[in-house]
Amino acid sequence: MAAEPPHLDETDERIVWELTRDGRLSNKDLAERIGVAPSTCLARVRALREAGVLRSFHAAPDWDALGLPVQAIVAVRLKAQARAQIRSYAQRVVTLPNVLNVFFLGGADDFFIHVACASTSQLRDFVAAELSMDDSVASTQTNIVFDHLSGMEHMAESGSWRDVRAAIPSVGPARVR
Repeated sequence: MAAEPPHLDETDERIVWELTRDGRLSNKDLAERIGVAPSTCLARVRALREAGVLRSFHAAPDWDALGLPVQAIVAVRLKAQARAQIRSYAQRVVTLPNVLNVFFLGGADDFFIHVACASTSQLRDFVAAELSMDDSVASTQTNIVFDHLSGMEHMAESGSWRDVRAAIPSVGPARVR
């Protein structure tokens, strides 16, 4: 049974919005942006962390600057008889050094694995040795990432989670003239 999600008021949501945009904000600057006292802001952030709403804070490195200029998304399909191993496969793969993210999917593929490598030959070797050679894997498909834009880094200052949750206007059937 899933736990009841915590109730977030507008102030909590604004705190999460601002920290999603920039996790390095000082408590003083965050309190100023939200319009609350620094002590209130600190208590709210602590409560959001304890409730699991704010799970962690991350740096967004420049992979090129770290000598990892090749990024790829590798689609992985497991064999039908390996479905019972899906969680253990994900837990093993997420610990591999080149893996940035593992996305567990519904659909034709079981996983998208986001990796960063020093070269295309390292990428080839990684996919062959670490992903494709696993007995539970039926197939892999590697897609090179030319560029990556993070929506979180481009979130509007004036935006809100309410905007994100808002219904998207439906598009009716095309009219033929």
